Amino acid sequence: MDIKTVQGRFKNEGLSFLTITLPSFGKDFQKSLDNGLVDRNSFQGFSWRNGLPKFLSGFLSLVFDRDTGVLLPDPDIDAILAVRQLTLIFSKILLPCSQEREEEAMSGFVQCEQEVRYNDSLMTNKDYDEFYRMSSLLFAPILAKMDSDVYHSRLMPKHGPGATADKLRGNSKYRQRTWTDRLERVFPSGDFLFPSVSHYAEHYDGLTFLEPGSELPVRVISVPKTQKTPRIIAIEPTAMQYAQQAVLEPLVAYIEGDSLLSQLIGFSDQLPNQQLAESGSRSGNLATLDLSEASDRVSNQLVRTMLRNFPHLHEAIDACRSRRADVPGHGIVRLAKFASMGSALCFPIEAMVFLTLTFLGIEQELNTRFSSRSALKQYTGQVRIYGDDIICPVDSVYSVVSSLEHFGARVGAAKSFWIGRFRESCGKEYYDGHDVSIVKVRRLFPYTRKDVPEVISLVELRNQLYLAGYWSTVRWLDDVIQEILKYFPYVHQSSPVLGRISYLGLYDQGRWCEHLHSPLVKGYVVSSRLPVDKLDGCGALLKWFLKRGNLPFADRDHLERSGRPRVVDIKPGWYQPY
Repeated sequence: MDIKTVQGRFKNEGLSFLTITLPSFGKDFQKSLDNGLVDRNSFQGFSWRNGLPKFLSGFLSLVFDRDTGVLLPDPDIDAILAVRQLTLIFSKILLPCSQEREEEAMSGFVQCEQEVRYNDSLMTNKDYDEFYRMSSLLFAPILAKMDSDVYHSRLMPKHGPGATADKLRGNSKYRQRTWTDRLERVFPSGDFLFPSVSHYAEHYDGLTFLEPGSELPVRVISVPKTQKTPRIIAIEPTAMQYAQQAVLEPLVAYIEGDSLLSQLIGFSDQLPNQQLAESGSRSGNLATLDLSEASDRVSNQLVRTMLRNFPHLHEAIDACRSRRADVPGHGIVRLAKFASMGSALCFPIEAMVFLTLTFLGIEQELNTRFSSRSALKQYTGQVRIYGDDIICPVDSVYSVVSSLEHFGARVGAAKSFWIGRFRESCGKEYYDGHDVSIVKVRRLFPYTRKDVPEVISLVELRNQLYLAGYWSTVRWLDDVIQEILKYFPYVHQSSPVLGRISYLGLYDQGRWCEHLHSPLVKGYVVSSRLPVDKLDGCGALLKWFLKRGNLPFADRDHLERSGRPRVVDIKPGWYQPY
């Protein structure tokens, strides 16, 4: 009957049943696990029988009492995993939203700005003093180092491969000749845009300096996230992103090299957060919090407060912060937030703000003040921030939530857990110490081999399901894939070939490599070619001076081709299976 329900509602409601309605069911299920009972206000759109929804009631009755909806003393872990897998498998599929949802998301961006401004108006001097006190306790040593680096001009900028608001790509970024007056005061164009003084003198007449009112705003766009709502990001101008990277690199290095902060904040490794979530699900003493619109709700006033005793760093970060955004349907909007996703400094700065607010909440719960950094060391293994994923002690969770929301953040109730034994952090979910993480479909299935992103995604889906033990589904997918790919061999996870991962270690050996005397299999590999973007002269020399490390450039043709590939293809050939 569950299968018939899905088939019937999919036929009548379309793909939104799989991508919106079922995921809502799954999120209500997770919240019911955390609350310890099924709320009658949950599972909207589904009929009920006694204390449970009829849909998936066979699984649900293995987790909750059929009559009362109360969580069973020993719920079936496999049933929990099954309900989550069945309802959330399409929750993150990359599909464009309707025009109405796109417009609603842009309106939400503007509304969020207004709420940040309103929350700023509610802050008192005491609030800012408390925030400054705690942020100094945590970050003063590394901020002092950063302040010295700015003062002594030790920052080194860097270009990334991504898009920019002025639409410069690849090697073209090394030929940029637009700078801002704000940047010039901290990041002199002669040092940042040219390899030497002689080149600066030669090209000075071609430079354009923008006053604050003439600066290019960030370009706000939407990218697919779920069919319910898109993800809103802001594309920074080349000059701003270039300078932001100069601040980012030493800031992250100092935090990761600090004996205390490295245990409290993560930037590249999600595993510690996941391990703490597992521990919290087993012991119940750690909460996992998730913030909604996290970066868009970090007020610039908080960042200014955190940096107010470090004038050189303060000026540098303010200089490379974009002040305005071009929002489709709303025009140019002045920003009260520090930065949206898209700024290189968004991720580390928001983590620093959230860590500060977390410890302010812990202080509030304990009705005390931490007087030294050593007093904070007892919370290593109990507090950790990775972006907007926050882990804190359950004993202090209500005070932490209050602190976060008092300073403008918004805790997502549907994805924050601390009452029961369910925990989630950084893409992993646990119940009572058991891993109940699921596999998700990311793209629609391909029709032909030319649907390259869909083909790659389908092979990844097949292999993730195999590793998760859904072997019947894998056999079905193998038949689907083999209708599209002529060659689909068994390979190891380390192989570049789009093939089938197997625990059995059986490779479809077709021939031997005459050079390495190792087996080869025939299969498809992802192939891409960087766009032509020639760079010479002053720009090429600048690129060389900005290179990190002593090794040569990985791509020998980096002065001929650069940027992100515009086309990705898959091509057959003979390759190693491991």
